[in-house]
Amino acid sequence: MNVFNYFRDEIAATIEDVAAAGELPREMNINSFAVEPPRESTHGDVSTNVAMVLAKPAGMKPRDIADRIAARLKANPAVEGIEIAGPGFINLRLKSGFWHERLLEILREGEAYGTSTMGGGRAVNVEYVSANPTGPLHVGHTRGAVIGDALASLLATVGFKVTREYYINDAGAQVDQLARSAHLRYREALGETIGAIPEGLYPGDYLKPVGAALAARDGRQWLGRPESDWLAAVREFVTAAMMDLIRADLALLGVNHDKFSSERQITSSGRVEEALEILAARDLLYTGVLEPPKGKKPDDWEPRPQLLFRSSKFGDDSDRPLKKSDGSWTYVTPDIGYHFDKIRRGFSRIIDVWGAGHAGYVKRMQAAVAALSEGKSALEIKIYQNVSFVENGVQVTMSKRSGRFVTLRDVIDEVGPGVVRFIMLTRKHDQHLDFDFVKVKEQSKDNPVFYVQYAHARTRSAMRQAAAALPGIDLSDDVLVKADFALLADADELSLIKLLAGWPRLLEAAAEAGEPHRLAFYLYDLASAFHALWTRGRDETALRFIVAENRALTLARLGLVRAIGLVVASGLRVMGVEPAEEMR
Repeated sequence: MNVFNYFRDEIAATIEDVAAAGELPREMNINSFAVEPPRESTHGDVSTNVAMVLAKPAGMKPRDIADRIAARLKANPAVEGIEIAGPGFINLRLKSGFWHERLLEILREGEAYGTSTMGGGRAVNVEYVSANPTGPLHVGHTRGAVIGDALASLLATVGFKVTREYYINDAGAQVDQLARSAHLRYREALGETIGAIPEGLYPGDYLKPVGAALAARDGRQWLGRPESDWLAAVREFVTAAMMDLIRADLALLGVNHDKFSSERQITSSGRVEEALEILAARDLLYTGVLEPPKGKKPDDWEPRPQLLFRSSKFGDDSDRPLKKSDGSWTYVTPDIGYHFDKIRRGFSRIIDVWGAGHAGYVKRMQAAVAALSEGKSALEIKIYQNVSFVENGVQVTMSKRSGRFVTLRDVIDEVGPGVVRFIMLTRKHDQHLDFDFVKVKEQSKDNPVFYVQYAHARTRSAMRQAAAALPGIDLSDDVLVKADFALLADADELSLIKLLAGWPRLLEAAAEAGEPHRLAFYLYDLASAFHALWTRGRDETALRFIVAENRALTLARLGLVRAIGLVVASGLRVMGVEPAEEMR
C-alpha cells in the first residue's frame, strides 16, 4: 500500500461527502491537492493542503474547509488525531495499529512490496550508453549506463512496459576511421609491417584481435586493393566486433539492452525523409538564413539559405538547420529520424540518458518529438555530469597512454559491479560525482555501499543468531506474520516501520521524476535508522532484537528485522546490486 495514495483517496471521498451535505460546492476539480509526509515528524504522519487548494474555487476560507474535512476524517479507524495548522494544512496522526499492519503487509509481499501498477503497462523507451562503436567502453560511459539501467528497472517496478535501447552511432566519419584502423591491423596480422599508426586513426591494441579475425575469415582478399573495395566490408566487420565487445563490458556491469538500433539502418530505411515530409506537411520546414552565432562570429561564417526546422515554435532558442552546405545532413537530422522511429513504435514516454557534452541538443530534440508526435509523445532527457576518479586524494588521469583505469572493465575489476552501480547513484544525475577508490573499500558509515550492505547482512545475521540462541524456533515468514506486532511500541521501532511504509511512495515518486538516485538516499536513511536501533540495544538490553526470556517479543522484533532486510534487498535489486548475506 502507498499510504499517501490511500489517504488521498480517503480525503477525495470525504470531500464528496462534504459536498453532498451542501457544505462545499459540487463538481470542483479535486485532482491537484497534495498528500505527503509533514516537513516535521512532530506534526504527524500525513499532511494535506487540500483546504487551501479548494478555498478559491469554493469561495471559502481554507480553515473553514479544513474544519469540515477534519470532522469527518476523525471517523477513519486509522486516524488517532487531527490538527489544523497554519493557513489550513490538515495533519493526521495515525494509530500504531495502522503501522503494525504495514509490517504485516511487507512480510506477506516479500521483496515484491512496493511494486505497483502506476504505469498501467504504458510503453516507455529508455535509451542509454549509445557510445560510438569505436572501442571498449571508457569509464566516462559508466555513469550513464548505471543511471539508464536503474531507471529502466525502477519504471518496470511500478508497472511500465520498458524497452531498454542502445543507439549505435555507426554512420559517421569516425566509423570509417575505425575501419581504416582495423584494416591496418588486418595487414599486420598477415605479416606486413605497418609502422606507426597514422594521426586520426585508432591506435589501441584492442584492434589487433579484430584484424586477426578478419584475416582468418577473409584471407588476403583485401590486400593491395583500393579502399573503395574493402571499406564497407571492413566497417561492417569491425562495427560488429566492437559491439560484441561493448555488450560484454556492459554485461559485467549487469546491463543488458532489449534493442540495438543502428543509425546506418535508420538513415537507409527512409525514416529521416519520412520525418521531414511530415514536418514539411505541417509547415514546420522552410528555407531561410539564420542569424550569426552569438558572441564572436566565426571567420568562416557567411549568411546562406538553409533548410530549417521551426523548432523555436516548440520552445527551442532558435530554428535549426537540417542540411550542411554540401547537402549532407547536420548532426541533429539523423537523430530526428531515429526519434521518429521511436514514436512510430508506440512510445508515449521517451527517455534519453546523455552525457554533459550533448546538453545543447536537448531543446531541439524535444521540439522534434513534440512536432512529429503532435504532443502525444514526450521526450525526457537526463543529462548526467562527469565522474572524477580519485585515489588517495589525487585525481586518477584517464589516459589511454597510461592504461590506468581506462575502461569500464578496469573499474569493475578493481571494486566490483555492485560498488560501481551503487556509487554512481549516490548523487543526482545533474551533479558532479567523485568516485574515490579508497573510500568505496572502507568499512565505515562514510561508505554508503558498505553501510547499506552491512544493514542487509545484519538482518541475516540476526536471524542466524536467533536460531542459535533459541533452538527449535521457527523464523519462517509464515510464522513471523503471526507475531504480535503490538509489542513494538518503542518510538524508534515505530519510526522504522513508518520509514519502511514509505517505500511504495518513494518508488512511485522516483519513477515519475525519473530519478533513481532517490533509492540510494532512501536505503542509506533506512540503514542508518536500523543501525541506530541496533546500537541502542547494546546499551538497553530491553531493546535487543533477541530477548531469550520473551519469545513473543523476539518474534515481533525479528519480524521487523526481516521486513527491513526485504526492503533493503528489494531496493538494491532495483538498483542492480546484489544484497550481501554477510560482510567479510
